[in-house]
Parts: sequence; C-alpha cells; structure tokens
Amino acid sequence: METHAVLGDYISTQKGFAFKSTWFVNSGRKIVKVSDFTEDSISPTNLVKIPDDLAEQYSRYSLTVGDVVIQTVGSWPSNPASVVGKTIRVPKTVSGSLLNQNAVKIIPNEEVYSGFLYYLLRSEDFKEYIIGTAQGAASQASITLDAIKRFKFTLPTFDVQESIASKLENYDKLIENNNRRIAILEDMAQSLYREWFINFRYPNHQDNLDADGNPKLIDSPLGQIPDGWEVKRLDDLASVNPQSITKKNAPDDIGYIDIKSVGTGTINEIKPMSFDDAPSRARRLVVDGDIIWATVRPNRKQYSYICKPAPNTIASTGFAVLRSKSLPASYLYSFTTTDSFTGYLVNHATGSAYPAVNADIFQKADILVPPQKLMEKFDELCSGAISQSEVLKKKNKNLQQQRDMLLPKLISGQIEL
Repeated sequence: METHAVLGDYISTQKGFAFKSTWFVNSGRKIVKVSDFTEDSISPTNLVKIPDDLAEQYSRYSLTVGDVVIQTVGSWPSNPASVVGKTIRVPKTVSGSLLNQNAVKIIPNEEVYSGFLYYLLRSEDFKEYIIGTAQGAASQASITLDAIKRFKFTLPTFDVQESIASKLENYDKLIENNNRRIAILEDMAQSLYREWFINFRYPNHQDNLDADGNPKLIDSPLGQIPDGWEVKRLDDLASVNPQSITKKNAPDDIGYIDIKSVGTGTINEIKPMSFDDAPSRARRLVVDGDIIWATVRPNRKQYSYICKPAPNTIASTGFAVLRSKSLPASYLYSFTTTDSFTGYLVNHATGSAYPAVNADIFQKADILVPPQKLMEKFDELCSGAISQSEVLKKKNKNLQQQRDMLLPKLISGQIEL
C-alpha cells in the first residue's frame, strides 16, 4: 500500500552551525563544510578542525554514518560543483564530525527507511522541486527548511522502501569497493614516489653515501637532492598546452571537460556535444598520458591524469595541459600533484577574487630529474596502478549512470518489486 505524503510529516531536521574560522586549529574535532561535499558523499581530505573541548559544546551538530544531509545554500542546480539541494550520505571516514552552516541533516521517523529517504532526495522529482523553490541571485541560491518539508511524494510500505534502497545500494557498494581499490592503487604510487624521490630511499641508494654513511646531497633550487640528480624547467621536459583546436580544424563532435567537472585526481563528467554548441573555452585537445591542471584557484587542486580518452576529447582553456616529452608520464603526474608543486602554483597566482596562474608559471616550474633508469623503474611499477585507477573511475561513472537511470523508476513505482 502506498501513501501520498508530505515530507515534513515524516522527518525532523538539524541545521548546521556557523563555526568561526578563528576557532580552526591543526588538530581536534573535524568540521564538515558544504565545500567538502562530493557528488554523493563527503571528502575527508581537507576538513578543518576545532579544539575538542570547544567541540563538546556543539555535540548536537554531530554526524554519524548514514546520516542524510542536504546543502541549503550554494549555486543554482545548473552548476553541479556546489549546488543547492545536493543530497549526500555521511561516510564512515567523517563519522563524529560536526556539520557546518549551509546544510541540514534530515532525520526520518520510524515510518521512513533511511536508505529510501536518501534516494528519494536524490531523485529527479526532488531536484526539480528544489529548482522551483530555490531563491536568490545568479551567483547563489538557497532553500528553506519549510520548502524542504513541503515536498510531496508517494510513500511505499516500509518493506518496499527497504527493497528499493537495497537494489540501489548494490550499485553504491560496487562503487565503494572500486573506490577502496582506487585508494589503494593511488596510495601505492604516492608512497613509492615519496619514498624514492622525497625521502631519497630509492633502490641502491646505499651506493650514494659518504664516508660517514650519510646520503651525498647537493644544493639545488628545490633544496638538497642526491648527487648526480638534476633540476630542470618544466618546459625542458614537457609541453604546456601542446594542441588546441580552432573553428577551422574543429571536429563536428567533442567530449568536453569543463572546470566544474574536475576534482582532485578525478574527472566527474566528460560532456558529449557538437562543437557548434560548445563553449568558446573548449579548445585544449588532450590525449592519453596528459595531465590537466586548473589554472584558477590552484589551492583547490583541480587536476587529473588523462587515461585513454575518446577521440576529440577537449578540455577548457581554464586548464593547463601538460604533456611529457622526456619524462615518464607517471613521474610527471606524481611530481606535479605534490603539495610542494601546488604550493608553487599558489605562491605564483595573481588576482584577489580569482587567483590564477598562466602557462608561463607552469613552464618556469622547477622539476626534479632523477636518473633516467630510476624514473623508468618507477614507471614500470606505478604506471599500471595509475592506469588501473583511472579505469576503475570510469567503471564507477558507468555504475552511477545505471543507478541514476534505475532510481526514478523504482521511486515512482514504474518497476514493481
């Protein structure tokens, strides 16, 4: 039996708190901001913290695994980067964190299964409802708790709710398993890079010790490095923005990578479109092994490795495209995604509202160049892991698309259980 329901009759809510930036410290209780939201979860990477003793006063804002949270302030739904009405579910990695302002936790009563609530609020019906009720200027929109509570939907029996959620969660479990594999693969490559090229404990490093058993190091623009290694400019080793298309040589159809679709090491969407309909910024041609780096606000670390893209994949001119000439692509990617390289970009960005770097800043960057054989050994061990990670990311995109196609049919009852 189904019930025609109004959401407010079946939920309670807890808004996030406006934690002051002056409270933020290096260690303590983690704070979740809407800027930490991913497409359907929360990234634990850059969470700010407040002191534990202070956090105790705000325990009612605590998040637990499986909590359903809606972003109440952000951009209009046409911009998926930080969108009002985005619904996410709290993962284990941030359990116990406190919820910041501009988001609200939605707490179901005993008649609504939490998993069903989550998928209901990710349905097209709810998204369309949000578009119709959101208020604000072009740059920012908001929704009220009253508007959320007025959402009308069809409520199946509890058993059917569980069944719907179970089918959709099967997709999410596969995606989660792939994400764990991706994390292991990426951690392996990053750990090996750190061990060999930052800590200098590379194979046979014992052969490069002085009489006292210390590594033979020399001064360089990047600090002390092993004797025999070099530092060169990036443009000696790689091309920056090597290929662009124009109206004269443009293909009829392209796959477009825009700034909003790229996170830290991920491309969330490559939009197929005709070139005639593409934005004027769709100009940078990318190929297998390229690295794209967003030039605006480099502190956001919007970059990705390009792995076996479809023909005529084009990135926005808001990216710098790096293409290796003499370095293994896996080494160039690992170097240009370190915190120190990000710091170099941040320190050379200009502009207050939208700090940005240009191609010249990339070209002038100092790059550590170990012996060729050592880089080739690193590539032998890590290029497969990087490529496999990218393949798993593409599999996840396909799973997400299948899940999202199934979701409205299950929620609406088009598919009977």
